[in-house]
Amino acid sequence: MTLAPSPVADVPVDDTDPFSHEVLEDPLPFHTALREAGPVVYLSRYDVHAVGRYEQVRAALVDWQRFQSAAGVGLSNFRTEEPWRPPSLLLEADPPRHDAPRRVLTSVLGQRALRTLRERWTADAEQLVDQVLAAGTEFDAVPALAEAFPLRVFPDAVGIGRDGREHLLPYGDHAFNAFGPPNDLVQKGEHRVAQLSGWVGEQCAREALTGDGFGAAIWAAADRGEITPQQAPLVVRSLLTAGVDTTVHAISAILYGFATHPDQWARLVADPSLARVAFDEAIRWESPVQTFFRTTTTDVRIGSTVVPEGRKVLMFLAAANRDPRRWTEPDRYDLGRDPSGHVGFGMGLHQCVGQHVARLEAEAVLTALARRVRTIELAGPTRRHHNNTLRAWETLPVRLTVG
Repeated sequence: MTLAPSPVADVPVDDTDPFSHEVLEDPLPFHTALREAGPVVYLSRYDVHAVGRYEQVRAALVDWQRFQSAAGVGLSNFRTEEPWRPPSLLLEADPPRHDAPRRVLTSVLGQRALRTLRERWTADAEQLVDQVLAAGTEFDAVPALAEAFPLRVFPDAVGIGRDGREHLLPYGDHAFNAFGPPNDLVQKGEHRVAQLSGWVGEQCAREALTGDGFGAAIWAAADRGEITPQQAPLVVRSLLTAGVDTTVHAISAILYGFATHPDQWARLVADPSLARVAFDEAIRWESPVQTFFRTTTTDVRIGSTVVPEGRKVLMFLAAANRDPRRWTEPDRYDLGRDPSGHVGFGMGLHQCVGQHVARLEAEAVLTALARRVRTIELAGPTRRHHNNTLRAWETLPVRLTVG
């Protein structure tokens, strides 16, 4: 971290590029420096303010009135820049525009739907684990489990067909890259944006969806007048944009946590009811969603610094989730802690509405594994997948002991 005079009084300045490949490969040293520099830091490279301590990140997340999402949750400011796609009615909207779509999706993804899915997803996970283990006990856990299960069950739940599902991961990857600066990670996906966006848009139409999925339930809400017919496909698109990649990376994070903390896997095998704790602790520990932006709607005091109105503020969710001011031994993956206060799904009004669905997916996979597998260990070099917003694995070779 390089400290220098700031254009805003009483705030340290850092010229690090948090979206560089070096930082994306290993963000922990930067997160530590960010937290230690102060409650708010000015990132000179992008002319934004940043918060990395738990207290300030949580406060910004819940204060939607002063830290708005409607100007975009990425670096681009929708007040002055045209977004590359229609803004999300949930992620990139504030009340009152945010309220009706949020109510509909909360109802669609509620406990009744999860009870219906639990038995089906449990059976699907057991079948997938049996298939993987039948092929061998040493494999890459990313394609074999972390990608395979969400791509198998979540599109079914939404109600889209099987053809073209391979488009969901690159589309989501680009969408989350686009929250950052227009760097090489964004450029690598630009040649397919039109194709991928077109395909996703087609899946959101009423006629493309089965009659018994989340998508049909969203359109039924439009028929009842709870949202407009124009909003319905945008709400479906929000599910398809954010509902696959994040779960893939969460399951990868859990498996990496267990492979590097074998004592914690032994705890899960002894008590499979810890699967939900394992999921939330992985969200805290690895933070699949690393960052989001907000925009100030007025002058806001953070610590001793007044951040002016109209400024982008970059919230480092991952730094907050390992803040030693909030967590004991934050760098340890530990099923003995209560991770429920983590900010990996956001907090407050814009907290991830689909988190219970992702939790159920991960719980199904972990329970199926815990019934068959005694140990999990890394079987070779791992490789990260770089994304401007997400913490992800490209390859995660594992070796399992079955018995």
